[in-house]
Amino acid sequence: MSGMFLGLVVIILVALAFDYTNGFHDAANAIAIAVSTKALTPRAALAIAAVANLAGALISTKVAATVGKGIIDTPTGTLGLQIVFAALIGAITWNLVTWYFGLPSSSSHALIGGLVGAALAAGESVKWMGILDKVVVPMVISPLIGFGLSYLFMLGVLWAFRRANASRTYRGFRKAQIVSSATMAIGHGLQDAQKTMGIITLALFTAGAIPTFEVPLWVVFAAGLAISLGTYAGGYRIMRTLGRRIIQLTPAEGFAAQTVASGVMVATATVFAVPVSTTHITTGSIMGAGATRRLSAVRWGVAGNIVAAWVITLPAAGAVAALAFVLAHAVLS
Repeated sequence: MSGMFLGLVVIILVALAFDYTNGFHDAANAIAIAVSTKALTPRAALAIAAVANLAGALISTKVAATVGKGIIDTPTGTLGLQIVFAALIGAITWNLVTWYFGLPSSSSHALIGGLVGAALAAGESVKWMGILDKVVVPMVISPLIGFGLSYLFMLGVLWAFRRANASRTYRGFRKAQIVSSATMAIGHGLQDAQKTMGIITLALFTAGAIPTFEVPLWVVFAAGLAISLGTYAGGYRIMRTLGRRIIQLTPAEGFAAQTVASGVMVATATVFAVPVSTTHITTGSIMGAGATRRLSAVRWGVAGNIVAAWVITLPAAGAVAALAFVLAHAVLS
């Protein structure tokens, strides 16, 4: 029993460490645009995003249930804890690799890939239809929705302000980006903090610490605080990629991209309970807003590198998690 308790404590700490890496890895999603348009300084933007991330984490736990119950059939006891531990190692490793190279990959899909890889290595069943419905389809559709809605929204902005004073409009949208950055961060906390909540709750349920899969309040606060602290630590490498390398946005385009991205994130978390990637949605929205100038304004080569990182995230994190499970199982069995 003491060994089980110690294993549970270790998993909770590792899960919060993943949540922290999620914060500094995905912080750029909420603030890169506002920083690149000089609507906010990097430190002020990070502070706003950190607070808003925490607020978003407290709103709902629907996505946590999807991650914890809808991806794999985790056995109870020590084997189940080994699977969860290995999944976290796979996700953290991939987060650090992509952060180092400045690639805005998905922490969400790294975690899900880790769960699948560890479960397969353990010989446990995977809910493939759940992955198709809740992961693969949203992974393909969400950036396309972000692109299309952001493109249309920006066209509406251009039409609505076609006769407005240019300098006054420019200043107005820079101020509006402060609000849109905050809503983006709320959506990020609503989506990404819940994935860690789901993993910790899964570990608690697997160890028999809770009788049913209900997210405890202390888990909500712990996950929200960890991702908030990670966000404040910053993610400058990825911020440069999202904020400047894809396309240099104007304040109006930045406002459009952030407004659309935050709306999609909130809707998918609260209405559909789908663990979508905030990175995918944000990138699609940036490209959609920028494409209203002309399609060639988007640096499609950079976008292609990002898409390649998206594609390999699930299998790469899964492979690391499978190896981690084999090692953990050999040591602890």
